[in-house]
Amino acid sequence: SAVLNRQPAELRKSMTYDQGREMHGHKILTERTGVQIYFADPHSPWQRGSNENTNGLLRQYMPKGSDLSIYSQDDLDAIALSLNTRPRETLGWKSPLVVYTEHMARLQLQADSIH
Repeated sequence: SAVLNRQPAELRKSMTYDQGREMHGHKILTERTGVQIYFADPHSPWQRGSNENTNGLLRQYMPKGSDLSIYSQDDLDAIALSLNTRPRETLGWKSPLVVYTEHMARLQLQADSIH
């Protein structure tokens, strides 16, 4: 929750989970962050398309069912950086990092114009 709370409220409105047991703490997450949690219907991966696509991209680095404890934080950070700087068709061939940076700049301009 601390990581989410470092982001502007405009970027943490909602999350959509699958039906996994690991999501049992969703009410606590909402209490601590204000993020509304929604659940996709069972067996409906298209309701979380970007997440499913990212899972597929992750498989290029670690096979499904991999033991994440064998990866150091530096390894995981390198994978995240690689994925976040990879252009995506759904983002008009921009990378997630570029889209995030552009959005943060717009939020800053809005905040500056208010003050």
